[in-house]
Amino acid sequence: MNLDAIFQEIKAGKKRLPGKTGFYYKNLVSGEALSLDGSTPLIAASVIKLPIMAEFFYQMAEGRIDGGSLVSIGAEDKLPSCGALNYLHNGLTVTMLDLCTLMIILSDNTATNLLIRKLGMEAINRRMRDLGLAHSSLTRLLFDGEAQKRGLENRVSAEDMGRFFSLLYEGKIVGRDPSDQMLAILKNQRLNGKMPFFLHGVPMAHKTGEDDGISHDVGIVYAEEPFIACFLSEETYVPSFERWIQDTTFLLANSSAQKK
Repeated sequence: MNLDAIFQEIKAGKKRLPGKTGFYYKNLVSGEALSLDGSTPLIAASVIKLPIMAEFFYQMAEGRIDGGSLVSIGAEDKLPSCGALNYLHNGLTVTMLDLCTLMIILSDNTATNLLIRKLGMEAINRRMRDLGLAHSSLTRLLFDGEAQKRGLENRVSAEDMGRFFSLLYEGKIVGRDPSDQMLAILKNQRLNGKMPFFLHGVPMAHKTGEDDGISHDVGIVYAEEPFIACFLSEETYVPSFERWIQDTTFLLANSSAQKK
């Protein structure tokens, strides 16, 4: 199946999905791209952790934080759901870089809020603007019920996340070495039930997000021709959307292989 036919199949599949969805694809060799509602801001869930990671590496490069400095995890810091820190003993000491790694590979919520407080919400939002992420914003801490009641939601768009990964791939977030460090963290992702599902052995640098009626996966698939794929959803039927993620990623990876 050629890429035009695959694009038509992707469009048809997306139309069948309930709720709000956004999709972005870019072949990192040919530059071919497809955006379907890609500029629509959707509730970010854990995908907001990507710009937090970027700001962390910027502040390390600027000498404002030390990745090796130690942080003690107290009972008051712990948040439920994703991650590891919530389940470990109070008083555990980890480094700042450990927090960033756990935030990405296990989507650790405790680590995320600690980093937001350390880096500053305004700094993270300013960084997103500087990177050209025009439709993305961090407006509250995770699990801030009061802020959520006031209508505050963290948001991202598929095109913004595509731009983020394109800059990362080109070594343009902080610089080549920090970009490679971030990609290495993303390649160690432990939550692999979506884009990687049918592609055993194909490396990916990606980040997922989940909440009620929400499922995301965004990142780089290192197929024979590497490509960026960004899948976002809101108010959707999660099992159907995740199957679409799996099938679409498989189609795009096979299209890459067939060009060789």
